[in-house]
Amino acid sequence: MPDDKNLIEPIDADFDMVAKAMTPSAPKVLHTLAGSKDRPLKIGNAEIDCYVLDDETRVLSQRGMFKGLGVTRGGPRNANEPSQTGAEIPRFASQKWLEPFISKDLESALKSPVFFQPPAGHTGYGYPAEVLVDVCDAIIEADKQGATTERQAPIVANAMALMRGFAKTGIIALVDEVTGYQDMRAKEALADIFEKFLSEERQKWTKTFPIDFYKEIYRLRGWDFKPWSTKRPSVVAHWTDDFVYDRLAPQLTEELRKKNPVADTGRRKDKHHQWFNPENGHPRLREHISGVIALLRAAETWEGFKRSLNRAYPKFGDTIELPLTGGRSEIDD
Repeated sequence: MPDDKNLIEPIDADFDMVAKAMTPSAPKVLHTLAGSKDRPLKIGNAEIDCYVLDDETRVLSQRGMFKGLGVTRGGPRNANEPSQTGAEIPRFASQKWLEPFISKDLESALKSPVFFQPPAGHTGYGYPAEVLVDVCDAIIEADKQGATTERQAPIVANAMALMRGFAKTGIIALVDEVTGYQDMRAKEALADIFEKFLSEERQKWTKTFPIDFYKEIYRLRGWDFKPWSTKRPSVVAHWTDDFVYDRLAPQLTEELRKKNPVADTGRRKDKHHQWFNPENGHPRLREHISGVIALLRAAETWEGFKRSLNRAYPKFGDTIELPLTGGRSEIDD
């Protein structure tokens, strides 16, 4: 009697369904502003279709990349079998004058194009944006070593022009700029920060700002400190935003003001720190406050403290310094 462990259970699906399940799907384009004929990536006289995929890979189309180099026969040897493009290096890079200057990493990248679904049309393939930099570098090195002839002179000139148009560390920024993805990425990054730090609902009040935070500020300003009083000059509230919230994350202060607006009374109903979630936000806030207090204690002068603060906790953006008005209000704690 056969061992049940060796039996294969039948699959309740037709052949097409099984084939589809076994075939990896191409990643879809995350952002479709670029890649169109109206908005290619322009570097010098070259125009190259570019995309940002859903895994955040920045891709240059293979055809556009080789066209930018002035190469007319750059793709796979068998153009009728695009599914085999990962099996061999593109025809252009395998030429005798260039092949010795193709590194192992670049060879591997050229043998493994990225398949993706453009906004319209058939499945396309290309390369991560950095590959163009490495190909240009190989072309220029081949020319330096005397491996090129007059026939390759236009390709060398194009490679040098492209290299002048971007640095390897800047190609990602160029693609993000032309696709408009940088704005989307910035918004998503801020949303992630706010989600990590802030709560959807106001938390129960707990003492967050130690008395030393205010005591040291008063010392450096030369003011008489009264620990039993919660009335403080209104500028201290501004400094609290400046020293703490402005330096924790970009636009965090603005987000807190939205969550905790000024009421008709002219005061905020809650304290800003009550909107930090207890899992991540509040511990990170208290850690930052402790660091600021340490800098306050170590400082001999107000200006010395501010220099140390800017060095230890740089601000996200610029904030206008408010004048000391002498007014009094309850502040954040």
